[in-house]
Amino acid sequence: MQQTRTFTDKILLVLKGLAMGAANKVPGVSGGVVAFVAGFYEEFIYSLQKVNLKAFKLLISGRFKSLYQYLNGKFLGLLILGMLISYFSVSKLLDYLLIHYELYVWGSFFGMIIGSIYYISKDFGEWDRNSLVFAFLGIAGGIAISFLEPARENDNLWFVFVCGMISVSGMTLPGLSGSFILILLGNYVLLLVDSVNALYDTMAEMLLLDFSFMNDPERLRMLQVLMVFAAGSLAGLVSLSHLLGFVLKRFKKETFAVIIGFITGSLGVVWPWKEKIYKTNENGEILMDREGNQIIDNYDRYWPDFSSSETWLTLFFIMVGIFIVLGLAWYENKNQKK
Repeated sequence: MQQTRTFTDKILLVLKGLAMGAANKVPGVSGGVVAFVAGFYEEFIYSLQKVNLKAFKLLISGRFKSLYQYLNGKFLGLLILGMLISYFSVSKLLDYLLIHYELYVWGSFFGMIIGSIYYISKDFGEWDRNSLVFAFLGIAGGIAISFLEPARENDNLWFVFVCGMISVSGMTLPGLSGSFILILLGNYVLLLVDSVNALYDTMAEMLLLDFSFMNDPERLRMLQVLMVFAAGSLAGLVSLSHLLGFVLKRFKKETFAVIIGFITGSLGVVWPWKEKIYKTNENGEILMDREGNQIIDNYDRYWPDFSSSETWLTLFFIMVGIFIVLGLAWYENKNQKK
């Protein structure tokens, strides 16, 4: 599955990784959709499959060049670079936009998902009875997940490991948002806010040669939680890629039908018109995270008011989202034909 890439291709791959990383952070949006629409989904899955026993043997024997080639290292490296950049740039911009222009951001995401469904479906081929059944199962699964009630926060390390395995599915399963899954599991704030903040604080202190965090039990616990979560994510990424590689080889059409259905069913998660439901304590007081932000527990969806100019502006951003996806898909196809 390895390809020869020009310098422009490499830059575009970093940008795709940047988009994928930003999408993974937003509850309701799946990085896997980016991979699917941008045309590198299968290469991404098959590259992850290479993280296996043979790769481990190459690593411990010191054959790093062979390991790099075997893992399709150039592809994965550029993609991961883009994801890392996104967490310190685009993700921060998205955080700002979600605070100040939330309805329009969700409208853009909603449009992007609609555009993705159209783009993926148009090349699907003939829809037979079997494909329709699998698509319906995907739709049912997407709708069911969007209406589940969140669990309570749980920092048990075994559960944190499982959270890592499940949440990383957003990168490999288009339509399944890893961030939203963490909200349902009750650990979004613990794993993507508190533990990450603990890591940032620790790194900043270490740069100043301040190691006082070693005497802070809460900080050490957060770092331990983050390490276990990262290990679970890696385990989930590798194991799920092997499973997906297997089904893509043997049941490609059925798999794509489920993915199309799942993305369609997940539209409820990114429905723009919704109110936040905040997590409260026994006294009904809204809980805050370490940065003083209210903790989101779920969303209450409602129908838009078409007499409002805000609704029509949101509809405009939905159209913008659709055209962004179709424009990128057109550009990708144009490059592939050259």
